Amino acid sequence: MARLSRLVGRGRALEILDGADDFTGELAERYGYVNCAVPDAELDTFIDHFARRVAGFEKEAILGTKAFVNEATLPAISELAPNMDAFFASGARPEVQARAIALFQKGLQTRSEVELYLGEHVAKYVHPKRPQQNEMRNTARSN
Repeated sequence: MARLSRLVGRGRALEILDGADDFTGELAERYGYVNCAVPDAELDTFIDHFARRVAGFEKEAILGTKAFVNEATLPAISELAPNMDAFFASGARPEVQARAIALFQKGLQTRSEVELYLGEHVAKYVHPKRPQQNEMRNTARSN
């Protein structure tokens, strides 16, 4: 989270994390989440050209550039530990575990609709102890 907010800004980081939705390569590029979106048909040529170009520079120059950019843009290691602690604490909550089990039962981490459209499936899940979520979602969609 510390890296993402620096990369795309606070508002977009909240949208990405809280919304947990899938988005296109073009939108990811516009958000600054990826460097560039390349059509499938052009990907091999793009990668080959870029790799050959970078390979043509001195290794020390590349390493030095990367070190300067990292120092200026990456969060301190001390900022990452609380993020990881929060992530693991979140994953330990019974509600999160129930959602993960339900998604695995529907095909998570297999070539399936769940994997291909994870954002939709995450949003559709309703914890069995909270049926009012279904009612609220159905009401919101019908309005």
